[in-house]
Amino acid sequence: MSNVFYQEKFVDRHTGPRSTEAQEMLSFLGVQSLDELIEQTVPSQIRLKKPMTLPTALSEKAYLAKVQEVASKNKVFKSYIGQGYYDVTVPGVIQRNVLENPGWYTQYTPYQAEIAQGRLQALLNFQTAVSDLTGLEIVNASLLDEATAAAEAMFMLYNARKNKDAQTFLVTPNIYPQTLDVLQTRAVPFGVQIRVADLATANLTEDVFAAFIQYPAADGTVEDYRTFTAAAADKGIMICAAADLLSLSLLTPPGEWGADVVVGNSQRFGVPMGFGGPHAAFFATKDAFKRNIPGRIIGVTSDANGNYALRMALQTREQHIRRDKAASNICTAQALLAIMASFYAVYHGAEGIKNIASRVNDLTKLLDKALQELGYEQTNKTYFDTLRIQLGAEVGGLKSEALNHELNFFYSDNVVGISIDETTSYEDIETIVKVFAKVKGKNLSDVNLEALVKDLSASSIPEALIRQSAYLTHPIFNSYRSESEMLRYIKSLEAKDLSLCHSMIPLGSCTMKLNATTEMVPLTWAHFGGLHPFAPIDQTSGYMALINELNDWLSEITGFAKMSFQPNSGAQGEYAGLMVIRAYHESRGEGHRNICLIPASAHGTNPASASMAGLKVVVVKCDEHGNIDMDDLKVRAAEHAANLNSLMVTYPSTHGVFEESIIELCEVIHAHGGQVYMDGANMNAQVGLTSPGFIGADVCHLNLHKTFCIPHGGGGPGMGPIGVAAHLVPFLPNHEVVAVSGEQGISAVSAAPFGSASILTISYAYIAMMGADGLTRATQTAILNANYIKARLESHYPVLYAGANGRCAHEMILDCRGFKAVGIEVADIAKRLMDYGFHAPTVSFPVAGTLMVEPTESESKAELDRFCDAMIAIRQEIAAVEAGEADQKDNVLKHAPHTADVVTADEWTRPYGRQTAAYPLPYVKAKKFWPSVGRVNDSQGDRTLICSCPSIEEYAEA
Repeated sequence: MSNVFYQEKFVDRHTGPRSTEAQEMLSFLGVQSLDELIEQTVPSQIRLKKPMTLPTALSEKAYLAKVQEVASKNKVFKSYIGQGYYDVTVPGVIQRNVLENPGWYTQYTPYQAEIAQGRLQALLNFQTAVSDLTGLEIVNASLLDEATAAAEAMFMLYNARKNKDAQTFLVTPNIYPQTLDVLQTRAVPFGVQIRVADLATANLTEDVFAAFIQYPAADGTVEDYRTFTAAAADKGIMICAAADLLSLSLLTPPGEWGADVVVGNSQRFGVPMGFGGPHAAFFATKDAFKRNIPGRIIGVTSDANGNYALRMALQTREQHIRRDKAASNICTAQALLAIMASFYAVYHGAEGIKNIASRVNDLTKLLDKALQELGYEQTNKTYFDTLRIQLGAEVGGLKSEALNHELNFFYSDNVVGISIDETTSYEDIETIVKVFAKVKGKNLSDVNLEALVKDLSASSIPEALIRQSAYLTHPIFNSYRSESEMLRYIKSLEAKDLSLCHSMIPLGSCTMKLNATTEMVPLTWAHFGGLHPFAPIDQTSGYMALINELNDWLSEITGFAKMSFQPNSGAQGEYAGLMVIRAYHESRGEGHRNICLIPASAHGTNPASASMAGLKVVVVKCDEHGNIDMDDLKVRAAEHAANLNSLMVTYPSTHGVFEESIIELCEVIHAHGGQVYMDGANMNAQVGLTSPGFIGADVCHLNLHKTFCIPHGGGGPGMGPIGVAAHLVPFLPNHEVVAVSGEQGISAVSAAPFGSASILTISYAYIAMMGADGLTRATQTAILNANYIKARLESHYPVLYAGANGRCAHEMILDCRGFKAVGIEVADIAKRLMDYGFHAPTVSFPVAGTLMVEPTESESKAELDRFCDAMIAIRQEIAAVEAGEADQKDNVLKHAPHTADVVTADEWTRPYGRQTAAYPLPYVKAKKFWPSVGRVNDSQGDRTLICSCPSIEEYAEA
């Protein structure tokens, strides 16, 4: 038959096993077909009765043509809107070698430090830059956005308050509206009162526990707050400042004038606006708060050989320890964007950053003088980059003329705001002046700009606030000025990290699947990256078309009525979903419903999110098979029927099983007046086979950075949109600046109206190129791959849980607890896997002493076999310890991982050979990945917390 009509299908590239390999795997499992395996795995009562209705799958070429057409509908005007978002110049060496490089964007969160030293160093650089610029000692390795960072700060200070009766958070009126919106959302469940009032000492009353300052203010003014912060300190009132990172190269840092916490957005450090994200927020605070700071901290320690090493300090996320007592549910960071920002700081150094900031400030001063010369009133007496021009009836004509010249300003009543950024040129200033001149009936020639340029010596910053302290003094920020040196530095760090470029990352619950190149390509197009999130709606038609179409597709996939794309992490999605349920109950006069049932096996963010939504957590037992104990569920639901708010459930379960009772579970909760929140972490096993809506859930968040192919980026970005049933649609999150929901919608949960909008292009691509059949095949293949691994390993490692027919879903738990009898811990297996070239599966979650394995659909049979061979070989190494052939403390597992320095050392005294250490299986020689450090010292790193780049002397002393 002729191949004239043949067209390659993207699904064949996305899924790993070839058809012949898949058949071999099915035969190994004792089944004839994928359909037979699915029948044995997914309960018949929840299987969809008809296929999903989605557009026909596109080829990669056809998709790129389609998305180019979508992108062209966006109008990329010059944006002077400001409000926390600015156009930037991304250095080409960073764009090509970090943002567009799978060696950086496919890495997982650095829980296995020995094979993550590159991104750990880049994140430490980020912390150092932020610490230097803010003037505070402790910095985390990024949060989601400025608004949520401010909310995290509010609650850290709330929990640290000395006067436990104080419930008021005093907020300057001069705050970004999106930040105030998110603060108000987060304050409601805890009864925190947001008081918007002038920062006058008279307002520092007994009920105030902390105050919030925007620096520079939202209108651009720069004020000295020393008197205010001193008065606040005298009364035990703490200070949170939101600062512009670029401005801090010229302004006195908040840490020097009394701030306890400084938050903000690092977007100006080389990260495109992207219609709102993703961008790495920063959070800096005093050493006194180091045990309270939310998110991740990268710290300095040493390895088993005494060498410099980095790790995530205080590593176990607090929500897994404290659960419903946790003060934060932060899980996803914005690691990739923090890494970009850190390289931007390395690329420019202190001198370059100051030059950029000074140029921005000088252009702003030039524009100020020019507009005043035209007869306009510019109201900001002090400023860094933002002017406020008072207009009357002229404002309409000005807006029209600005749009004719493709310029966007910020409009508020009769005031026009103009924020200058790194990309602004002298010619741009001429264009702005020309627009303002025309409104006055004048010409550009009526202003002598060249003369004004010669008279910019007068400072627009108060003398007392001109920065005197040094920053970015570490050699890292002063060594890589040429592109050659910068390129080599980036590559030297990349080489220390294991990513999907090297091997599968079999992390259960984390879904490390292919991030296809074609999915990633549009991300860096200007028509997606160059839009301000508050741009006029008629300039964002492309984004709106993409978001609306993605809404339709995800609604079809989930069985829900509508999606909200605002939450920019899975944990944020959990919180948003619970707040929507809360609003629904309140609308029915049942605001007293405050009990949330959560299975004992749940992910730690579940109880943490419930607590943040003001709910009381009641734990439901699991049975001996790891399933939710339905008898206990029914007792708890009946016991709390009058106050039952919701149940949070993960499906398939956190144990990797399709529980048979899931429909009954939903019916029990509904019968007692509650709502069912489904955690979408395991959606990779549902798509095309079943759906949350079909099962009976009311709301579910989707980890787009898992099931729908947005890469993990070393620990973020993430997107956690929520889908809801029809009765919850009116309560989806709204936004103060851009309305995205109805009047009943809850206030914002993220800074931007559509969260990290630019990365929605990735999931859009994945669904468009897979189509309904492709997505279903991906789910089937994920289940096939997992069951194949289970079948190969279960005679070597006990598999903790399985479904009614002995099948797992898309992941399984290997029980390693029995090895403790001979001194082998699950961490030893994780470290030894590095010598075989693999990242460990998820360690000790959801059961301590176990490994949770998820292969995803993207891995080939050869790669699955390679991983299984490694695990079997490690089991044989454990057997040698069990048999007494290897010492319990001095063996190849306890010394793992083995670095090149150790293996090639002149002296070798270990009871096993160098070949065993470095090349335990033949395939390793052909593609060896060397861990750059030996096993890191976790306890040392926690005892002596160093979270910025130390000098050699400081490190030696520590």
